[in-house]
Formats: sequence, structure tokens, C-alpha cells
Amino acid sequence: MRLHGATALVTGANRDLGRHFAEQLLHRGAAKVYATARRPELVDLPGAEVLPLDVTDPASVAAAAAAAGDVDVLINNAGVSLGVNLVGGDLDKIRLTLDTHFYGTLAMIRAFAPVLAGNGGGAILNVLSVLSFQSLVGNNAYAVAKSAQWALTNGVRLELADQGTLVTGLVFGPTATETMKAYADKALEGGTLPDGVLNDPVDIVRTALDGVEAGKIEILADDFGVAAKASLTGDPSGFVLETASAG
Repeated sequence: MRLHGATALVTGANRDLGRHFAEQLLHRGAAKVYATARRPELVDLPGAEVLPLDVTDPASVAAAAAAAGDVDVLINNAGVSLGVNLVGGDLDKIRLTLDTHFYGTLAMIRAFAPVLAGNGGGAILNVLSVLSFQSLVGNNAYAVAKSAQWALTNGVRLELADQGTLVTGLVFGPTATETMKAYADKALEGGTLPDGVLNDPVDIVRTALDGVEAGKIEILADDFGVAAKASLTGDPSGFVLETASAG
């Protein structure tokens, strides 16, 4: 999928990976980049076209699809990480996590699949996680949502094959985003991660976009992603930071 001259829409583009996706797409020569967010006033990216979008709101998703009928690249990046377990966690927070990562991604794909078909097929990139494959006490609702999003990615790939749409999943480990830093402050002793663990978000986004251009259907963007995928061949285990080094 050639990104130079493409028209892309990025969800959750006000910060973190989403902003980097929008910025790097512009640098790669995308003809237009829709930078979307629940609070569009927080998007500050010269050259991007800003749209309001809440992926958990069907009316908002429909409005975005109507406004962005020229899209041929959809990047499903919007997410939440609320640090919630399953057995004793707040059910409303668990539902919000699933509504955002699974149902929100599905809503975007359902709304934009006809748009992509009309524009030649294009590509969808779903931002997943090593927790698509592993569990983590303290954030198990997120792991469940990301696991469901991974299965969604694989299923949608088959369903959209006939219209020529590339569907790609991006898997990676701890990355130096505001979301990850906030989680570390709340959940980890001392509020820090070991030196050298966190990926640079710029590198993750660059690897992801290179993968889309190369036509990859799954991108394991760091050593954590490689180790997490390999772990599926053995007994189920929790996510342990020390099992791999960031790439």
C-alpha cells in the first residue's frame, strides 16, 4: 500500500501514537490526513484536517465516515488503559475498555469498509499490543479487549479480502507514551519502568507504516511482540517485562 498520495484517517490523533501516525503520514507525502479525536480542540498538527470522533458513539462514527469519503487508509489507534482487573474491577470500566478497543474498532471498520472499497481497497491498520497474546494482573480488562481486537483483525482480513483491503495488526510492548507513563505512575512501585524497556513511539510508528507499505498483515514491532507471539506455542503465562528487551 503506497502511502505517498494516500488519504488517511487516524483515530485518537490528539496525542501519543495517534499524533505520531498523523505526523509521519504527512511527512511521507499523504495527500490528506484526517486527525480525529473525542476532543478535536486538542489536536495541534499543522497540515492535518481535524475531525471530531468518538469511536464508542455510533452517530459520531457515521458522521466521520460521511465527512471523510475519500479515505483509503484507516488507522484504528484510539484506546483507553484504565488499569482494571476482571474479577474485582469496575464493570463500567471493563465495558468502556471493550467498547473502545473492540466495538469501537469494529464500528470504524463497518463504517469505512464501503469507503475503502469505493476508493480501490486501501488498507486498515489496527493498533494492538503484546497483551493481545498475554495477560497482566492489574490491567486484565485491557488484555481481554486487545485479544478480542486481534481476533477481530484476523476475521475482518478474511471478510475484506475480496474488496482488496489490506488489514494489518500492529503488536508491540511498553512504549513511552503519556498513557503508558500514567499507568506506570499509578500501578508500578516507584512509578517507573526499568531503563531501556520503553520503546520510542516514533520508532514504533515508523515500523508500522513501513509494514503497511510492504503489505504485511501482522507487524511485530519489537522484541516484546516477537516473544509474546512465540509464547502462544507454550503454556499460558502472564506478561513479564523482563522476558524480553525492547527493540
